[in-house]
Amino acid sequence: MTAKAIGPRLLREYRGGMRFRQIEVFHAVYTHGSISAAARALGVSQPSLSKTLHHAEDSLGFPLFHLVRGRLVPTDEAHALIREAGDIFERLASLQQTARNLSQAGGGHIRLGIVPSLALDVVPQAMAQFRREWPRVTFEVHTHHHDDLVRSLIERETDIAIAYTPPPHPRLTHTLLTQGELVVFCPRGAFEPIEGRLPLDRLADRDLIGVAATGPIGDVLTCAVRERGIAYREAVSVQTFFIAARLAQLESGITVVDEFTARAWQSPDFAWLRTDPPLEFTISWVTLEDRQPSKVARQFLRTLGDVLEASRTPNP
Repeated sequence: MTAKAIGPRLLREYRGGMRFRQIEVFHAVYTHGSISAAARALGVSQPSLSKTLHHAEDSLGFPLFHLVRGRLVPTDEAHALIREAGDIFERLASLQQTARNLSQAGGGHIRLGIVPSLALDVVPQAMAQFRREWPRVTFEVHTHHHDDLVRSLIERETDIAIAYTPPPHPRLTHTLLTQGELVVFCPRGAFEPIEGRLPLDRLADRDLIGVAATGPIGDVLTCAVRERGIAYREAVSVQTFFIAARLAQLESGITVVDEFTARAWQSPDFAWLRTDPPLEFTISWVTLEDRQPSKVARQFLRTLGDVLEASRTPNP
């Protein structure tokens, strides 16, 4: 009987009569060509492997190999079976690789909620850097104003939020990534040449482009100028830092934005200046207390932290 003729019958017997360990042994012997080589590949003893192979042949009711001049030669039935066994082991290899990828942050899905100013440059940089090493990781990114980040976590729209100075919340936990500063973003030469930081009182009586919807980070500037009795004119008020920075460029105006937005919009004609005193804030990742980040998400957060730290180089 030919292999072609017996194939369907063998396939039914193969699926119903062989255990996976027997299939594994058969595949190893067929692939490596000898009992000794197959035993080494599987890390078992030769007697143990021979016993398993004989049990497989007994359960099938026909031999899988003949000994010819000291060599194991597959039977026609073995040739018919190996095609199906090969498919199984290809799928198994794929499954094992997927498991390794997941355990090593090589695959997974990350749902991020971020404030718009970090979406402009820093987070995309971190994602691109991370995906060069872990290309199977997929991302879903939502940009929210500060108050909406908490809602997105509680409603499980996102798994992790990247936020400026997150307020305490009974259902949330947060971990510091780095610190940042608000800076003055302005045309080069807008202030007389200074050494080091710009004194905050130099903003007095200036026209500024203000930012209204910035959450706790906006309070940093408000509190600082109030404490020092500094008054400036808010010519325009917008909702995000990157709109303020772009409008300042178009109007040759002055605004106060986070350093990450300022760096992204910096140009030959525009610079950003750190202030005296510093207008500092924190950047943290936030999650639900009962839903901590996966291993792959933690790996990404380390990458994001590195990118944030690297981006905080001194202003040239």
